[in-house]
Amino acid sequence: MRILVFLLVWCLAACDSPAPQMMGGTETKVTRDGYSYAVWQKGYSVEVIRIGYARRADLPKIRETMLVLIAEVTGCIPTLRSLQGDAGEMRARLRCPRKGAHPVIGTAEDPFGDITGS
Repeated sequence: MRILVFLLVWCLAACDSPAPQMMGGTETKVTRDGYSYAVWQKGYSVEVIRIGYARRADLPKIRETMLVLIAEVTGCIPTLRSLQGDAGEMRARLRCPRKGAHPVIGTAEDPFGDITGS
């Protein structure tokens, strides 16, 4: 019985299912620098889940990669004030650019407006 419980917990820990509020969202799987991620987007919300084990030394780089993946996959910028989570799972609200603006750097008049959340 203990083995069955252990296996069940182990399987759930390796799961890349999104938070309940993200159910019904769009999933994009990405591999970057040897790590796999699931990026879930629903409306102006995003959740990134790292799949698998990560070395402690890699955690800061993984957080940075997760932020980059949010912008690449969604075409929007995570508002810094809304960021929650760590190198295993990260959630944020999105600010999407106006028509004609570059999805990552904004516009010539307001290049950082989207990333600062102002």
